[in-house]
Amino acid sequence: MSNFNILAKGSDLSTGFSDFFDTIGLTGSGLVTKGIAAVIAVIAIRMLFQASHDPKGAMNKGLLAIGTLFVAIVLAKYGNTLFSTVTEG
Repeated sequence: MSNFNILAKGSDLSTGFSDFFDTIGLTGSGLVTKGIAAVIAVIAIRMLFQASHDPKGAMNKGLLAIGTLFVAIVLAKYGNTLFSTVTEG
């Protein structure tokens, strides 16, 4: 006799992407915001790997890359809240 523990309830995803995005807690605009943040993060990491050999230039480029990565993290965490205040005027 085995005991099964149900970890998650079943989900009906018959209407397509809207059901899927509801299950992960994202709307269409939220998905776009996360995508933009991911692209900015990739650019920031690429900037970190392209540091120059000059110490002053490397410090400048490194700090710029870290700032860009910070912007990507803030956009990923709070992007829905930031862009929800924008209205179609």
